[in-house]
Amino acid sequence: MAKKRCLMIGAGGLARRWLREFYAPHMERVEIVGLADVNEEVLAQSGDFLGLPANRRFTRMADAFAAVEADFCTIVIPPAFHQEAVTHAVALKMPILSEKPIADTWQACKEIYAAVKGADLKMQVVQNYRYYTPMLTLRDVLRGGELGRINYIVARFAKDYRVYGSWGAIFRHEIQHSLLIEGAVHHFDAIRNLGGGDCQFLGGWEWNPAWSSSKGQFNALYTMKLDNGVHATYEGTGTAAGKQNIWHDEYYRVECEGGAVVVDSDHTVRVERFGGGRGLRVEEMIPIEVRYQEHVAVIDQFLTWLDGGAAPEATIDDNLKSVAMVFAAIEASQTDQTVDVAAMVAAARAEAGVADGQGG
Repeated sequence: MAKKRCLMIGAGGLARRWLREFYAPHMERVEIVGLADVNEEVLAQSGDFLGLPANRRFTRMADAFAAVEADFCTIVIPPAFHQEAVTHAVALKMPILSEKPIADTWQACKEIYAAVKGADLKMQVVQNYRYYTPMLTLRDVLRGGELGRINYIVARFAKDYRVYGSWGAIFRHEIQHSLLIEGAVHHFDAIRNLGGGDCQFLGGWEWNPAWSSSKGQFNALYTMKLDNGVHATYEGTGTAAGKQNIWHDEYYRVECEGGAVVVDSDHTVRVERFGGGRGLRVEEMIPIEVRYQEHVAVIDQFLTWLDGGAAPEATIDDNLKSVAMVFAAIEASQTDQTVDVAAMVAAARAEAGVADGQGG
């Protein structure tokens, strides 16, 4: 297959890792042919790293889309600007690989979804947490069926971001709903992924304690019910003063009819069984071995899809169901009411003209 030409929207922050690490194993399959970023310094640094000429570097994404011929674009910029990038890509019928979330508001998510579906365009949203060894191993245990039916899931993310600016990019300390939009978007997707169903109802609250230095809500406690009867609870905090379950060190426990499967910050997946007169028995699982993990795996899936292969799991059709949980959580907290997430997704699909049974 010929190399795919990529227009990269974003050059600093996480985009630096995309350019220097995530795309590196796939350079025989892809070429970065254009780069856009509003920050001239990071644009110069990443442009020099790629060896891009000056006429392939842009401070305005509109200019980049107008000037660069590409087979797809990658969007790695703050969520508030995703819709602008997608709008340009849709106008050019250019497939899209985008960082999560789809956008920073539910209305923007719905409009992006409608635009992409209306153009019959391929779009994948990055859910890299599905594809690292502990989660792959945990999911494999559940899908193997040895523990029987799933009862409920407990998920925990905890990180000390009490110092202003400690969560990477400053915007995460400035925007509202930061823990949900920048954090729980991963963990809610993980609950769907592990539970094998889509969220039907969700309730709970987000808030920001008085000692937080950030402007948005850095704490969240939610419960949810999936459409297959599985229940889940989520604890998320960016003001953790005790045990840390940081990125890639999250705690998940899945209670099943024949035991429980657990992973914690040591990354070891353990199956726990109690009974039979022998008390609690704990068995460590052999980690799943895969060629690619996380972002590198997502890129592999997307390039394979462009080449005519199977669609990845996290297409925009699927990811709409995960991001809907984020905005349902915001609504639940604001209204003190349980939110019908399934109805939100159904309404968004109907507005986009997507019939039931189509597009995931």
